Amino acid sequence: ILFAFSSLHHLYKKLDPVIPEEELPGVSILKPLTGVDINLKSNLETFFTQKYPKYELLFSVQDDNDPAILVVKSLIDSYPKVDAKLFIGLKVVGPNGKINNMVRSYEAAKYDNIVISDTSIKMTPSTLYEMVHCLKPHVGLVLQMPYCATRKGFGAIYQQVYFGTMQARNCLSANAVNINCSTGMSSLLRRDVLDKAGGLAEFGKYLAEDFFIAEAIRSQGYKVVLSTTPALQNSGNSSITDFHSRLIRYVVDSHSMTLFDVSPLGFFMGHFLVWFLSDYILFRIVENGPLPFSKFEFLVAWLMRELLSPYIILSAHLQNHVVWRNQKYKLHWGGKVVVPVTSSLDAVAVS
Repeated sequence: ILFAFSSLHHLYKKLDPVIPEEELPGVSILKPLTGVDINLKSNLETFFTQKYPKYELLFSVQDDNDPAILVVKSLIDSYPKVDAKLFIGLKVVGPNGKINNMVRSYEAAKYDNIVISDTSIKMTPSTLYEMVHCLKPHVGLVLQMPYCATRKGFGAIYQQVYFGTMQARNCLSANAVNINCSTGMSSLLRRDVLDKAGGLAEFGKYLAEDFFIAEAIRSQGYKVVLSTTPALQNSGNSSITDFHSRLIRYVVDSHSMTLFDVSPLGFFMGHFLVWFLSDYILFRIVENGPLPFSKFEFLVAWLMRELLSPYIILSAHLQNHVVWRNQKYKLHWGGKVVVPVTSSLDAVAVS
């Protein structure tokens, strides 16, 4: 009930009043990149076509051998009127590779409002405006709830059903009762507030930097809110195996921050019909239209997701380390992360 009311009240809400163009603040968008997939260019291009008067794009890669460099340079050449820069090389401030990849672009950002956006995210032309509209004076961080763009293949359907039901339910319910639900895929924050917490580099010691950034902002009295539209993940990889590895990493991150490592393992066996219908309704709300695939495909993907929950959680509880972006990390209680000296990659590979 809580997530249903929250979704109906919050998602795709009409933005009133309209902010005059001359009053819109400048925004620096940080895009850390690693490698390419078939959707990278089309995803990045959506950031060059934002209907927003004043913003800059700051791309960053780890080294000059990254194939994403050619994609970024071609887009910069195609959109000469867009303020865009590319940073090559890491500034190591901790074990978190994503933070190391972003620190230089963060330090070079010229605007006080910062968007951090993952590689696979695509935007609609109005996304940046919608996020800024939610950044009221009492708000320090605006999150886009994770969702997926519609893609071909059952693996893509499975991921979309997961993010449109289970993930959406958790995120909307947590946000409604002021629980930190930050995922970091696409977020807008106030730079001055983050700098008071030590700046972006301060969070390089955590693997779940998004959670701790949100906590640091909340501790200063600012609210963390959801944008009115979800973040559209549009990865070229729809492998179910890779997606499960990614979910395991999320759960490992979560229970490393829990004093008593207790996670729910049971199915919601009772009230099956109510459970399914509530998720179906929520998915339709998040999708903002009819199903992009058949009801049968939705049912199969939903059943698959619910039935595999114990496997995902059990797999995560059997390990205290993950492999992320070709680097092995060991997690300690409190969410802090270290890089083991061993070269044995016996962890679950993640995307």
